[in-house]
Amino acid sequence: MTDCTDLTNHPNLCHGLRWKGQFVLSEADPSAQTGTDSSFWCIYTQTCVGPDGMNAEPDLCASPIRACHGSGKCE
Repeated sequence: MTDCTDLTNHPNLCHGLRWKGQFVLSEADPSAQTGTDSSFWCIYTQTCVGPDGMNAEPDLCASPIRACHGSGKCE
């Protein structure tokens, strides 16, 4: 499963991918149990599915092979 806090393993990540954690304004609590929160969405569709019908998540959105990668258009 993708670590939501470290997306450096995805150098070609589409700039249209968003993660709800980027809007949380607090420091991580080291005493709290780590979750597997992977709530991603695409800015082009405003859903968890990209314009090409595939899930919006780092492993898939880092592939320039996706028709919508970087543009939100599937031509």
